Amino acid sequence: MSRARAATRTLAVAAALVLPLTACGQDSGGGGGRDADAEGGTVGIAMPTKSSERWIADGDNMVAQFEEAGYETDLQYGEDRVENQISQIENMIARGHDLLVIAAIDGSSLSNVLQQAADADIPVIAYDRLLMNSENVDCYATFDNSKVGELQAQYIVDALGLEENQDDSFNIELFAGSPDDNNTRYFFEGAMSVLDPYLESGQLTVQSGQTELSEVTTERWDGGTAQNRMDDLLTAHYRGEPVDAVLSPYDGISIGVLSALKSVGYGSGDTPFPVVTGQDAELASVKSIVTGEQTQTVYKDTRELARLAVAMGESLLAGEEPEVNDTESYDNGVKVVPAYLLDPVSIDAENYELLIEEGYYTEAQITG
Repeated sequence: MSRARAATRTLAVAAALVLPLTACGQDSGGGGGRDADAEGGTVGIAMPTKSSERWIADGDNMVAQFEEAGYETDLQYGEDRVENQISQIENMIARGHDLLVIAAIDGSSLSNVLQQAADADIPVIAYDRLLMNSENVDCYATFDNSKVGELQAQYIVDALGLEENQDDSFNIELFAGSPDDNNTRYFFEGAMSVLDPYLESGQLTVQSGQTELSEVTTERWDGGTAQNRMDDLLTAHYRGEPVDAVLSPYDGISIGVLSALKSVGYGSGDTPFPVVTGQDAELASVKSIVTGEQTQTVYKDTRELARLAVAMGESLLAGEEPEVNDTESYDNGVKVVPAYLLDPVSIDAENYELLIEEGYYTEAQITG
């Protein structure tokens, strides 16, 4: 089975900001009324949960970089409870924080509190999850979410050799992220834009028949939920057939899928693991890739995303328009939110050293 070689990283914020870009609109009125000399202000950072190492890294990176830039920070985790996050943001507004950076638990649940922020003239950056149904969102800092799905799906195509061996057929099962996260749709649609031709030709078959987004979502991106679903799929549809690939949108889901596969004998004897994708290059999954279990993940450098958030925040607090490179893709139901998209990178056993070279992990963390 061939393994797709990931492309070398092509975009970092420092380089990207010198490219011709468009400026972020100020529809919410959040950025223009603050004191332009905002250094020393306080930034409220609302993150969804500590149950994912990815969000811990995001929070830590933003705290470090905002504080290095001269700001105080207030980092809060909602622990996947929407009411917690709403209360935390309300408290940030009441304390008079100068800027809010929000990675939403449920992007559609914050309209009222975003209006409170606008009434208090506090600018808002949506961080990696789009804030929905509100005009009170100044900018969106994220990765190219459609490309994440495309990278995952293309890896499956390459690993199974679908382009070269058009007479071969394989079984695949599909997983998607949480239904309350707008990114879920972008990841899934990006992946399906690559996989659909092979499903239509019969080279790929979903034995469960579950191919619609509504059928394959995973509440709160939870690995245990994914494991239970994979258990059910294996029991109902794969007693006499192998599953050759699993489209997984996130490393935590991938680990759950792999646990289900191990429980029925995959990875032992003559039953190899299927191709299993992932996202976020979480340490447990990188180790799994190195040891031959999970096959691929998508690296999204949270340090670069934090730098982007700081750059956007400084512009907003100075009454300036942050630079963006996408003004069309992210319609939140009320407005198209200007966005800056960073490039994700596919990682597998052949190029995981990139994570070490870029200082994301040490070699001891991965192989020790």
